[in-house]
Amino acid sequence: MTKKRIDHVGVMVKNMEASIAFYTGILGFELKGRIPHSNGIIELAFLGFGHEGETDLELIQGYNDSLPLEGKVHHFALSVDDVQAEFERLNKLDVTFIDDGITTLPNGFQYFFVSGPDGEWIELFQR
Repeated sequence: MTKKRIDHVGVMVKNMEASIAFYTGILGFELKGRIPHSNGIIELAFLGFGHEGETDLELIQGYNDSLPLEGKVHHFALSVDDVQAEFERLNKLDVTFIDDGITTLPNGFQYFFVSGPDGEWIELFQR
């Protein structure tokens, strides 16, 4: 069962370069990594402050360019030890899945999304 920590919070952005420059140059984040999504459309960047076990900020470009004025938090992610086991466990419960299966990113990270009671997206994520 998921009981570790919030792994990251995903924020949709219109311009990855401008967003990375803002979060690193203005707010003091460090760029931890930047990867294309395995779908070939979305680009991801992970930022933090260089602390062990910290919650990352994930920037997401290419998911939806029609953002409201206040921006949009796309999801929050819970860190899990075994994403396959969590997928199977939740499949047996009354849970609404956003994904048909587990997605594997080019760096080997794996995840899937479920919907919370009010439609919020929750990612179960294994590094």
